[in-house]
Amino acid sequence: MEEADTVKWLEELRVEHRDLDEVIQYLIESRHHDLMKIQRLKKRKLRLKDMISRLESELIPDLDA
Repeated sequence: MEEADTVKWLEELRVEHRDLDEVIQYLIESRHHDLMKIQRLKKRKLRLKDMISRLESELIPDLDA
């Protein structure tokens, strides 16, 4: 994958991560929140965070060179 593609994908993942955070907060604060849905969204958010971390580490140049 080209670096530009990785950067673009990384930004899309960050946006989705932020959006999920807002949705989760809204559901938690609402009176009729669905705990199962919140848990699924939190798991998705965690997977996104892991993907973001992995992509960020790929963009950092290898210092052993």
